[in-house]
Amino acid sequence: MSEQRDTSGAAAPARTAGITVAPPVQYIHHLKFPVADLDRSVTWYEQVFGAEVLTKMTHKDDNGKVYAKVVQIPGFQPMVELWISADSAKAQAGYDFLTLAVRDRAALNSWSNRLDDLAIAHSEILTAIDSWLLVVEDPDGHRMRFYSLEEHPITHDFSTDKRWL
Repeated sequence: MSEQRDTSGAAAPARTAGITVAPPVQYIHHLKFPVADLDRSVTWYEQVFGAEVLTKMTHKDDNGKVYAKVVQIPGFQPMVELWISADSAKAQAGYDFLTLAVRDRAALNSWSNRLDDLAIAHSEILTAIDSWLLVVEDPDGHRMRFYSLEEHPITHDFSTDKRWL
């Protein structure tokens, strides 16, 4: 194990039982999702979420070819990096990698209506153990869930729709 000397003048890190104490994590900086078609995915995030491309964050290889773009979704803290990796995108299809909280069942109805307006396939509003949810797939088949913070009494009569769950 190598020792590094801090020459910045900062205080030495705290240690417990000889191990450096982990400093606090500030927040999730960005999420990184593999996509097969970058333009198609960027357009989907723009249409569905009103996302904006952060042009200064566009990733290019040494030849200037774009291989990733970063978008910011209004009201969503972490940025979302969409990077070209068709094999990874295909391997993760059907996986629900993200669950977004919405205020209540009425918000789920609004999301359902918006997705209908955009002609984007999605689940019906499904009953979860303690709330409701709506599921949508991005162009690569990655599932995203909208989960209501409004709760109902615990139930074991929840949705079992194999298409979306």
